[in-house]
Amino acid sequence: MIFLKLGGSLITDKARRETARLDVLTRLAQEIAEARGQQPGMRLLLGHGSGSFGHVAAARYGTRQGARTPQDWLGFAQVWWAAHRLNRLVMDALLAAGLPAVSFPPLGHAMCEAGVLVQLASEPIVRALEAGLLPVVQGDVAFDRSQGATIVSTEQVMGYLADELRPERVLLAGSEQGVYGQFPAQGPPLAILRGSDRVQVAIGSADEADVTGGMADKVDWCLRLAARLPQSEVRIFSGRHPGNLRDALSGAALGTRIAPAG
Repeated sequence: MIFLKLGGSLITDKARRETARLDVLTRLAQEIAEARGQQPGMRLLLGHGSGSFGHVAAARYGTRQGARTPQDWLGFAQVWWAAHRLNRLVMDALLAAGLPAVSFPPLGHAMCEAGVLVQLASEPIVRALEAGLLPVVQGDVAFDRSQGATIVSTEQVMGYLADELRPERVLLAGSEQGVYGQFPAQGPPLAILRGSDRVQVAIGSADEADVTGGMADKVDWCLRLAARLPQSEVRIFSGRHPGNLRDALSGAALGTRIAPAG
């Protein structure tokens, strides 16, 4: 069981509104198909970020902080549509590569409380995996019991599912080679980052909109996931170099491994 996330900075140009890297999407889909072909028994859950699609719209309308007025709810719908325009492009690339991909957008089966994902229908995703399909999840708008609405990130969805599916590997493919130990990024990325390490990692902050926290929150999410699932291998690596994604899915130790303390 492998969880794979394609970062928004990898599949979109985050400096340009709603600009997908279609050539990158095509290559990544082909690499996933190659890896699955080499390992017929692979069970893979795929997630993708929103990049310059959902994040830009969400920042404009403030959807993560809630929705109460008619204008807020109009923004909610606009953010949903922006996120799903990118999801459609991702699905097009996967299906063109011959992958049996099916999309599970969180809006229809997730519920949040004060911005925290508290409920998600996992059985359809489990059944998709059992059928040999490739389930695809994403960041999305979601209803929230205390503030009306919020944004649920891809990491929140995958973290919720990880507690049930217990993946052997969790791979985050982004634009950076891994997590760097100095800022600005110098030299090779860290081979391993443990929860007990007292280092100032070079994660920086992006100028482009990212309403779910950017790289800093992703590293923190990985550390918390590694602590909950110490038997899982968690990695952050670059998907920009051709062949990296295929090799990572096949077991190559790329980028930075995020490990529990100890």
